[in-house]
Parts: sequence; C-alpha cells; structure tokens
Amino acid sequence: MKFHLQAPAANVVTGFGDGWIRIGTNEYREGVVILPDRVVRGWAPAGFDALAPEDFAGLLASSPEIVLLGTGRRHRFPHPRLVASLIEARIGVEAMDTGAACRTFNILVAEGRRVVAALAIETA
Repeated sequence: MKFHLQAPAANVVTGFGDGWIRIGTNEYREGVVILPDRVVRGWAPAGFDALAPEDFAGLLASSPEIVLLGTGRRHRFPHPRLVASLIEARIGVEAMDTGAACRTFNILVAEGRRVVAALAIETA
C-alpha cells in the first residue's frame, strides 16, 4: 500500500496547551471560533465566566449542525440561557474541555460535518 501526504481541505487543530492553540501553522493565544474554512479571533475575551447569550447567538450565522464549546482546562457546563438561541434553532451543543473540543473538531471536520468550535483559552 502506498501512502501520500495530503494537505487538509479544512482547518485542523495541530496543537494546544495552557494559554494557546495552533490551527494549521498559526498559533493563537486568545479564544477563537474555528469553522472549517476560517478562524474568528477574540471569542470569549474575558473567559468562560463572562460568556453572554450574544456570544452564542453570533454562531448562528455560520449555520452549523453542531457547536463544540471548549470551556478551558476543565469541563464546565454553560447555563441553558446562554445557549438558548442555538437550541431553539435545533443546533446541537456539546460542552467539553478545550482539548477534547479540539480533538472532536478535527474528527467532525474530517467527516465533512458543518461543525463550529468555540474555544475559551485560559492563561496562567
């Protein structure tokens, strides 16, 4: 069997750690929203505890079938009022620690799914 290296057709998380995430070859040290075709910087600038319903309502524009919420170093659940706009639009929402959200994003985007990862990055 012969293997050929192919460049990914969509964004892929290639690394992450405390206070950073790498998408392709670009490193970010702030919260991001990752879509298969672009990265939006500056999501959740004040961290998970400061999230507001508007932060999630803005994700509707990309018409995802599922939103992965990376909550930082540990798994936390958002209050239902925060994600109400997504639930009302019948969009799946899965909360997990940011590392798990990165891994899950890579799997779902490889399957061609309309997935969005909203990742909170914690520093210090």
